[in-house]
Amino acid sequence: METGQGRPGVAATLRALNGALGRPAALWVKESGARNLRHRDFLAPRAALSAAFPGGQVPDDVVAGVTSLGGPGVLAVRGCQETPAGLAVQLRRPEAFRRLLGPLPGPAPGPPAGWVVLHCPALRSSAALRPRHLRPLLLADHLAQLLRTQRVGVRLVPALAEEGSREVLRQLRVDWPSGSGGSDLPGTISALKEALGQCPCAAACEQGPGTATLPDDVICKVHLKSFVEQQGLVGYDPNLDVLLVTEGKLRSLAELQQAVLECVAAGQGSHCSIVHVVSCEEEFQQQQLDLLWRILDPGAHTALQKHLVCGPVKVTNPSSPIGADQYFQLRKRQMYEASVMKYGELAQDETWTEVIDALTVAAIRFEMLSTAHRSQITLDLEDSSISTKGTKSGAFVMYNCARLATLFDTYQRAVERGTYPPLPPASELNFSCLQEEGEWLLLFKYLLPFPEVLQQAAQLPEPTKGIRITANTETVCKFLIQLSMDFSSYYNRVHILGEPFPHLFDQMFARLQLLGAVRDVFHSALATLHLPPLSQI
Repeated sequence: METGQGRPGVAATLRALNGALGRPAALWVKESGARNLRHRDFLAPRAALSAAFPGGQVPDDVVAGVTSLGGPGVLAVRGCQETPAGLAVQLRRPEAFRRLLGPLPGPAPGPPAGWVVLHCPALRSSAALRPRHLRPLLLADHLAQLLRTQRVGVRLVPALAEEGSREVLRQLRVDWPSGSGGSDLPGTISALKEALGQCPCAAACEQGPGTATLPDDVICKVHLKSFVEQQGLVGYDPNLDVLLVTEGKLRSLAELQQAVLECVAAGQGSHCSIVHVVSCEEEFQQQQLDLLWRILDPGAHTALQKHLVCGPVKVTNPSSPIGADQYFQLRKRQMYEASVMKYGELAQDETWTEVIDALTVAAIRFEMLSTAHRSQITLDLEDSSISTKGTKSGAFVMYNCARLATLFDTYQRAVERGTYPPLPPASELNFSCLQEEGEWLLLFKYLLPFPEVLQQAAQLPEPTKGIRITANTETVCKFLIQLSMDFSSYYNRVHILGEPFPHLFDQMFARLQLLGAVRDVFHSALATLHLPPLSQI
């Protein structure tokens, strides 16, 4: 569901509304609450109108211009009126249903619109992965999928070498490359060593009486602080001083260097950004590597490095430090027990193994990703902390996705029995039958803005100052949780598959078309989290 020529969009409609008022400022807001949507879809608040027009009075010809809005991507206006809250607009809802639930343009073909290298230093640790490592890892995996939905090419670094880490990532459905890290890694390392030998910031490590013994793999030391001061760089830790350069650090830079060169070659010289997705515990070490790379390769790409820093992951009352694998197995056991409690012996059937695995991954991904990346996460590992239906959980999202699958399976079996006719083409449906307020809420709050939600979640802004960036990586999880709550409320209240009487079919068909689009949104959003849509729970 791409925002294209034929698909209405929030941004295009807001631009048209602001243009109709003839003011450069963004005066309109899109409503999202069920109460306000009973009366209006967009509002130009009274305070904004008072600032834009003398006495806050909008001229009649301007109001008429709002009412006659049209154009590609713009939703048609049914009416515009002055209210105590401001200038209120209501859309032509049956037409909006028709335009959004009919055939939509597919993704635009073409080469990637730029490239991004996502670097996750947590995978370089020789120690076993812990929950604090999972957060930047799952975030990088999700961000990669989001960027791909926006036609951005992605390379993930480093290549996975540890067999134990590979198994944990497989369990969590993380799609990460494995291998040696590049076809000409030794050559790239040699080139970096050569640059190091000519670097004015580098100095030999003197060893002798009174000096500390250095590890055998130390090549030299580099003065980072003087480089930061000379270059006028901002945003770096003031405690950065001297870095001992090792073979391992050069290997890390070589992998990044190769990934960038491959992206540039694939994009025929197009723009390539580097984003280090790091935990707050790894931030200092990554800043050291960032500066070393800038010193050894003063190219444009090293100056484009950004740091996406994840806040701490606090585990409550652990009896001992818990590994990522133990964390997964604990959540899996809890999800199994919660499922048995809810569904009884059904949940002990072999066919439920995949369901329990998917619910476990959903629980972990939503725990890690539904909070803004810079904020702390607290993991409660007690048995009471997990549920198959808690409204803030990944399991709740999966449950509602499965309800949609069950609905359409039930309908299809009824069609095969001859109880209902098949669903007609969208062009033949009567969308004026959709009068229930929950139906407009699902369309206006979720189906309409969904492409822009993905776009916002994938957006990587330039750092305003320094090297840190803040991304909206929690957007999709929050969107899915809110969608699940509003869909669940609607589904519990409205009977979709009614009595098989011909005079009720128009409404049933329109509702099925709407919920089919809701199902597609669930599937597309879950795909960015590598979560499979379940057919049963």
